[in-house]
Amino acid sequence: MQPVMFSILGFDIRFYGVAIALGFFLALKVAKTHAKEIGFPLPIVENFAFIAMFSGVLGARIYYIIFNWGYYSKNLREILIVWHGGLAIHGGIIGGMIGAFIYANIKKVKTLTFGDMAAAPFLLGQSIGRIGNFMNGEIHGVPVFTPLKVIFSIRPTFYNWYSHYMALPIIEKMNYNNLVPWGVTFPVTSSAGSEFPDTPLHPAMLYELVLNFIGFLIIWFILKKKKNRKTGYLWWWYLIIYSIIRIFVSFFRAEDLMFLGFRAPHVISAIIILISIIGLNFNERRKLWKIK
Repeated sequence: MQPVMFSILGFDIRFYGVAIALGFFLALKVAKTHAKEIGFPLPIVENFAFIAMFSGVLGARIYYIIFNWGYYSKNLREILIVWHGGLAIHGGIIGGMIGAFIYANIKKVKTLTFGDMAAAPFLLGQSIGRIGNFMNGEIHGVPVFTPLKVIFSIRPTFYNWYSHYMALPIIEKMNYNNLVPWGVTFPVTSSAGSEFPDTPLHPAMLYELVLNFIGFLIIWFILKKKKNRKTGYLWWWYLIIYSIIRIFVSFFRAEDLMFLGFRAPHVISAIIILISIIGLNFNERRKLWKIK
């Protein structure tokens, strides 16, 4: 695992950038397929995709910097070096929604129409993007010998437990067996390897890759087939599905943004799920009230 795929004339081509680009173009292809099915103008979809991509990356970066301002305030040059990693998906969703809202109003299109077309593509793109995180050795998990009660604690207790574990004699450390056989040991040049050298870790980014792809399949092949669904139906389900995925994966992550002693993704995801359930309920009420 290494972040650089290859170099051309001294310029590094990184897996992270390639994964984001590949995810974007495959997601765009899926969105255009959806647009054709409902007779939506493809040029508007293409413009929307680029606007959502730009505003999403901007939002993801700003969100990450805000929650890590202690580091970036002392390393201002790192703010613009996106290829080193440091994009928060919830910030990306918020940024993408702002971009979609602005563009939808310009084109006089319902914002949720864009949301429905973006639901499945978003999960597909997010899935592919995690390949870049894997090659960078970032958003890594905790060691695979971490007890489940530590992993699934509501308030994170991993680092307290790990400090206790590291202070144990070798003979006592041997009492902690690997809970899964697929732990990944990352190079010491990566953030995962530097924090946990020569230690098999839960590949949290790969957990999310798989779950995001399953979520994509659910939306594309099941939820999209629902007859007489109202505008926004797929978007609200995207938010619910991804938030559940994020809550689950965050339990395994060693590095995660924090908010008032809780994992920030847990707090934000819970809020998003609540809002999305209300959105779905409102969709059904529109159906009952026969509101278009």
